[in-house]
Amino acid sequence: MRHDVIVVGAGLAGLTTATALADAGLDVRVLEARDRVGGRTFTKVIDGAPIDLGGQWLGPTQRRMRALCARLGIATFATHCEGAKALDDGARVRTYTGKIPRVSALHLAEVGVAMARLERMAATLPRDLTDPAARAYDDSTLDHWRGRMLFTEGSRRLFDVAVRTVFGAEPAELSTLWFLYYLQTGGGFAAHIDTPGGAQQDRIVGGAQPISDALAQRLGDRVRLSMPVRAITDEGSVVRVHTDGEVLTASRVVLCVPPATLLRIRIEPGLPGGRDLALQRMPMGATVKLFARYETAFWRARGMSGEYVSTHGPASMAIDNCGPHGEAPALLAFIVGRDAYGWSQRDETARRAAVLAQLAKAFGDEALRPTAVIEQDWAEEPWTRGCPVGNALPNARAAWTSSCVTPVGRLHFAGTETATEWTGYMEGAVQSGERAAAEVRAALR
Repeated sequence: MRHDVIVVGAGLAGLTTATALADAGLDVRVLEARDRVGGRTFTKVIDGAPIDLGGQWLGPTQRRMRALCARLGIATFATHCEGAKALDDGARVRTYTGKIPRVSALHLAEVGVAMARLERMAATLPRDLTDPAARAYDDSTLDHWRGRMLFTEGSRRLFDVAVRTVFGAEPAELSTLWFLYYLQTGGGFAAHIDTPGGAQQDRIVGGAQPISDALAQRLGDRVRLSMPVRAITDEGSVVRVHTDGEVLTASRVVLCVPPATLLRIRIEPGLPGGRDLALQRMPMGATVKLFARYETAFWRARGMSGEYVSTHGPASMAIDNCGPHGEAPALLAFIVGRDAYGWSQRDETARRAAVLAQLAKAFGDEALRPTAVIEQDWAEEPWTRGCPVGNALPNARAAWTSSCVTPVGRLHFAGTETATEWTGYMEGAVQSGERAAAEVRAALR
């Protein structure tokens, strides 16, 4: 049987693509390597309460995701942020309220000037990343820029924490162009790191993966799980998709997978050489999420919000992760960037104790006595190999952007890395799926 379209990947990008094509009356099949849908959203129910092991927050300007939740009847709730926050500089923990931590005036001034300059640079970045004014940023790492703008160790460490948390990578691993482009697609630096008014403003009742579950349910048997795609052959008039033990045929194929995963699929004839090289220069970020579940939200009782930032790790930050009404008390810690490399190969007891000790410094000894600890190391996830996003190294983003959404023969491409709004987020995944579906409809027309 020849299908109109085969979509590879049942994350938000793939399911959005398939839904739009099915609604247009096309014969669509979605092939997913995992035994679940959702991609980089992954919700587990622990002791009757959902926890999001992957993407979980929505910002106020992420209109597609909000519209999708409304259409599916899925509610959201505000992320808890009432109370004092904690900043751990390695020597001691300081508490503060509002957005500004209690650090030296020099550190604050440096960081303030740097962030203001970054906001201006991102806002004025040419939309065409092949423009010489944009490409000039692609020759250096963010670490090089950081060294020219931040001169004190304290301000550099604060900046590094923000970068690690957003990208799962170190400043030395990011192209300055990629960093600025990322900020631009989400509305600036503050929009990415803030809770009220920013990307962490709201959470989804029941978790984020149920959005994909609902989309997949509507698609019915068009979605096939545990079907890893090993090879794709574009024969000119038809495309053959090779899975374990089965070959499917379609007029068009849409690949909705991260750059690192795309490289693991054998494509014949191969992708253009420059595009392949650009893909190789977009490794996935390193992110581990560690949830500590407790009997009570003791930090709230002490007037703390649950928000914690550390400049020394292993956890770079933590945040309150209770349910909508304070039920299922939990703190969520992020181990990101260099601290996440090889995390699961370390002794389990020792690595968990190190994070709990950090939480205890900020919130009290009750943090040492969780009722459960759950970890998700995305580098160990075989079909993603990292999170939250594939990051461009120097001299990669401009080449990637110039061709990332251009079809190759009968192959089309989606995924949050290809988005032009909120790249790297669930919103970006949905936008990319809408774009790919429109592209395929036009090609088949």
